Amino acid sequence: MVEAEPHRDERGHFARLYSADEFQAAGIDFTPVQINVSHNTHTHTLRGMHYQDPPHAEAKLVQVVRGAVYDVVVDLNRDSSSYGRWQGFTLKDDGLRALFIPEGCAHGFLTLTPNTDIMYGMGRMNVPGHTKGYRWDDRRLKISWPAAPAVISAADRQWPDFTG
Repeated sequence: MVEAEPHRDERGHFARLYSADEFQAAGIDFTPVQINVSHNTHTHTLRGMHYQDPPHAEAKLVQVVRGAVYDVVVDLNRDSSSYGRWQGFTLKDDGLRALFIPEGCAHGFLTLTPNTDIMYGMGRMNVPGHTKGYRWDDRRLKISWPAAPAVISAADRQWPDFTG
């Protein structure tokens, strides 16, 4: 999780969520090369669980700019002690928190409010045709979503189970 330190005055606040120097000092190799926005009209819209394998693996810096989401990351790095485990985070539009998702992780979210917008800073250009995924309700991963999805794409319904 990236926590910004806001500078406040009578206008509101200003905060920096990304600094190449600060990320490098923290040992995080990440430089955004693409910025994406995801607009989600309805509460409980689910997107995920998506990833891309090497050499197209993507690191992401995710921030909610309007609304709120429950964001889930699954570690797919086979050499990791947390392989196949997930973590969930609530992100809101306060502008002060972002989630860094390293390469080798599946990512998805469930919106908690209508008209939710998420901004993604991507560490690698997306390569069409290389997106993969796992079922959001996979029995092995056992992700504990805060609600059942009301809206989910046909593609996201058809991802395979996690085989780990």
